[in-house]
Amino acid sequence: MRPEDKERVLAECAQRVFDRYAHDPQRLESAIFDTIYEERRRLEGERRSQRTAAESALYDRIYAEAAAAAPERRRELLRELIGRFADEVVGHFDPRVYALATRAVPLGLNVLLNSLSPLRLAGLLPGGVSRLEDQLTIAGEIDAFRRMVERGTTIVVSTHCSNLDSVLLGYALHRLGLPPYVYGAGLNLFSNRLIGFFMHHLGAYKVDRRKKAWLYKEVLKTYAGCTIEAGYHNMFFPGGTRSRSGAVESRLKLGLLGMGLDAYIRNLQANRPRPDVFIVPVTLNYQLVLEAETLIEDHLKEAGKSRYIIEDDEFSKPRRVLDFVQRLFSLNSRISMVVGRPLDVFGNTVDDEGRSLDRRGRTVDRRRYVQRDGAVTFDAQRDEEYTRELAASVVESFRRNTVLQSTQVVSRVAFEWLREQNPEQDLYRLLRTGGKHSSIPLPQAYARLSRAISALRTMESAGRLRLEDTIKDRDVVAVMSDALAHLAGYHRRPALLRRGDRLFHEDRNLILYYQNRLEGIPLPREAAA
Repeated sequence: MRPEDKERVLAECAQRVFDRYAHDPQRLESAIFDTIYEERRRLEGERRSQRTAAESALYDRIYAEAAAAAPERRRELLRELIGRFADEVVGHFDPRVYALATRAVPLGLNVLLNSLSPLRLAGLLPGGVSRLEDQLTIAGEIDAFRRMVERGTTIVVSTHCSNLDSVLLGYALHRLGLPPYVYGAGLNLFSNRLIGFFMHHLGAYKVDRRKKAWLYKEVLKTYAGCTIEAGYHNMFFPGGTRSRSGAVESRLKLGLLGMGLDAYIRNLQANRPRPDVFIVPVTLNYQLVLEAETLIEDHLKEAGKSRYIIEDDEFSKPRRVLDFVQRLFSLNSRISMVVGRPLDVFGNTVDDEGRSLDRRGRTVDRRRYVQRDGAVTFDAQRDEEYTRELAASVVESFRRNTVLQSTQVVSRVAFEWLREQNPEQDLYRLLRTGGKHSSIPLPQAYARLSRAISALRTMESAGRLRLEDTIKDRDVVAVMSDALAHLAGYHRRPALLRRGDRLFHEDRNLILYYQNRLEGIPLPREAAA
């Protein structure tokens, strides 16, 4: 964020959150004591350090003061809490670092926009940035996206399966010639050895997912909303975190998603010259996922025991990132980004001129959605419903624009075979034991894969999904070979391994992870028979 806007946005964010809770004694009390309770719980679960000791002392002091304080003093303490959270969150944008990162490509200094750069600096990868441009394909509604950037403020909402996503999104947006985007990044990325410096200087604001206090979440949402009102394009992952299961997100976090509508209403009320806010759904699609092993392991843990924040996954180990990238290049593995049709803040698609269209393609006046008796107003119940409709449209776009990969389709075929052969076993036992047979006859696998591909090609022709080129254009043997090369090439254990005329299911957790990308895509019974 530009320095001239930073103080203004911070002050506005803090004041709005303060006004929501400061003037009702019960809400004021809840805001203070609920925050202290949640923060103490967080600190109990963290390793003791000077920082945690200082934070504990702070909350002890605020608790002691607030317990006996008059309303005016409690309001001062609330303002202190809000100010502290706001200062933690705010991002810093340094145009000099951005210029360096985007121009000094030959020197490998654009780490945020090209996570492979430090590896090339070490001379460990062949080729230059042209190789990354070849590996990353960008498709979909690119021209419409650019037009919306010209007509208003855009919010890019993306699927999320890897910590590489924000890096690749940043690079892709730059490659499209778009301005810098404000985005929220997990606190763990700011301390990452590969990209931490750039996270601190390229506009990312901090999201500490360990903090559960709703006052903190209000500050996060409000800060994002204020940046949108100030005309800053935003980018975030509406699923809230990486998809642990490997499936495409189907349940989105509505709080942050609804800030586009909040900003639109405020823009109209303030008669700003460009009030419109557009939502741009984007999918990121990989043959292999860097952190797949850790993510699926976490997904399979008992409910309540999984780690919402994973700080020790593959992304935190530079050597694993190097291995992953080398494998992608050696396999000529494509990463694809697909831009969906832009939406308004109510979930309607918009045409190239930015006009909202209903389900029948008729132009609608979106201002009337937020008017009452001719005046633009907020209405909590109405606005929540609009945000739910927007979320449904985003999920629909995610599903339609997810590019299915050979690794995912072959994994689906293998996992369905395992299920059918072991109907008496529940999921966890099947994953643990592998069932009655240690391998799948290759002729059966080919026959099943052929039927699955045929069904998927029919769905793609109907516009229901997308397929990567290998599945679209090549025969079943080529699809199987491509998938096996990937599934046996990077992970510590091969997911599937061919020996002779049999496929051995070596890592069933990974097979589950990759096949989950097809969740919600019903293949005909004959495709799995």
